[in-house]
Amino acid sequence: MTERPLADLVAIVTGGGRGLGRAMTLGLAHAGARVIAAAHIAEDMTALDGETRGSALDGRVVPVLADLRRPADCDRVVATAVERFGGVGALVNNAGLTFTTITPDKFRRPDTQRFYEVGDAIVQSVMDTNYVAADQLARRVAPVMVQHGWGRIISVTTMLETMNRTGSAPYGPSKAALEMASEIWAKDLAGTGVTVNVLNPGGGANTPGMAEERREASRSGRMSKLVEPDEMVPPLLWLASRATDAITGWRFDANRWDPALPVAENVRRSGRPAGFLLREPPAA
Repeated sequence: MTERPLADLVAIVTGGGRGLGRAMTLGLAHAGARVIAAAHIAEDMTALDGETRGSALDGRVVPVLADLRRPADCDRVVATAVERFGGVGALVNNAGLTFTTITPDKFRRPDTQRFYEVGDAIVQSVMDTNYVAADQLARRVAPVMVQHGWGRIISVTTMLETMNRTGSAPYGPSKAALEMASEIWAKDLAGTGVTVNVLNPGGGANTPGMAEERREASRSGRMSKLVEPDEMVPPLLWLASRATDAITGWRFDANRWDPALPVAENVRRSGRPAGFLLREPPAA
């Protein structure tokens, strides 16, 4: 019989139709969780539905087409989880607009883009997608989790070095907002049974839209290895489990997580505080 360590978990994964989100959606479902995969690209939702329908994951993955920048769509996503599966145990805030969608013509030369070259509509869309949507969902699921006495909020931000590098606006600032919000949420939810942590690839991820970055990395050697989406799954399953009841307010880099090593060693290798304060690593 296949082991399903997260058989009691109901999760929402945003941006769940492609890249990191798709890998985390399928990883959670294979571990037994029931997953609402929310995203705004219809083709991605159709593909995910086709992949899981009729498979061993049939009924465990529910694709929901939603624009999470809209409060009403966030309400609908949470309501779907509650109505279909009885609650929400985990929220994975993964949806985001990256360099590849913001300024594809300048992505390969971030040093040439200045913050004042970015239009108002792009800044608003990036902030609404990368931070506001995550905040809207967190504010909706937190009361459900607190009432239940247990829950997991997991945010995908980015490397700290990416947040403030030249040419990163508005992407970097939007992820910095989510990073700091996650630290605040962890403090606000202390003692409730709900934990808040950050999980990042730890480097550039091998996701759709990164084809030119892969070619550039190969030519220049600037990035030795892109992180595969499936590398997010082992630390995610740990963070979503009951083994992390005492771990909140931390960030972990997936590319430093080795499933062959003990959890305590992985925490030491890949963990650091969320936000921008220096503290000791958590005890696994």
